[in-house]
Amino acid sequence: MSAILLTPPALEPVTLADARHFLRIEHDDDDDVIAALIATARVHVEAKTRRALITQTWRLTRDVWPAAGVLPILPVPLRAVTAIGVYRDDGMLQMLDVDTFQIDTAAAPAMLMVERAALPAPGRMSGGIEIDIEAGYGDEPDDVPAPLRQAIRLLVAHWYENRRLVAASGEVASMPASVSSLIAPFRVLSL
Repeated sequence: MSAILLTPPALEPVTLADARHFLRIEHDDDDDVIAALIATARVHVEAKTRRALITQTWRLTRDVWPAAGVLPILPVPLRAVTAIGVYRDDGMLQMLDVDTFQIDTAAAPAMLMVERAALPAPGRMSGGIEIDIEAGYGDEPDDVPAPLRQAIRLLVAHWYENRRLVAASGEVASMPASVSSLIAPFRVLSL
C-alpha cells in the first residue's frame, strides 16, 4: 500500500520560538535554518514512529481488498476515514459509504474491517482502491505527546550544532540515543 500526503500539517509541533529558546539563541539570523530543521525533525520522527503528529490528510492506495478482511491503516493515530473509493473497469472512481465499514481506531495501526465479498473488485491492476484518512494527535503543538516534541527539540539542537555530513566511522551520530529512547514507546510495528 502506498501513501500520498494530501494536506500537510498547518503548523509544526515545535514552534520557532520554542526551538530558539531550547537552543538558547536570542537572535533571528538563523530562523530559516531552525524552521527547516524543525520540519525535517518532525518528518524524521513521523517516519521512525509511523505516526502523524499534527493533523494531516493522506490518501492510501491498495491494489486489492485484503483476503483476511483486515486492512491496517497508517499513519496513526487515525482521526477519521473520510472517503473510500474503488476504480471501476471504465476508469471511473466509485465512492463507497464509509459508514458501512468497521474501523478500529484504538489499535496501532488502526484497522479497517472489510467484507471482501460485499465490496466491488477494483477494475484496474494497480492502485484500484483509494482510502482518504485524517491522522494526527490534533491541530495544536500541545496536542502532541511531550516526549515526541522533546525528541524534535533534541534533533533540532543536534543538527544545528552538527551541520556537516556524518562520517561512516560514526564521528557524529545522525540520531542521538536520547531521541531513539524518547520515540521508542511510540513506534508502530509492522504486521
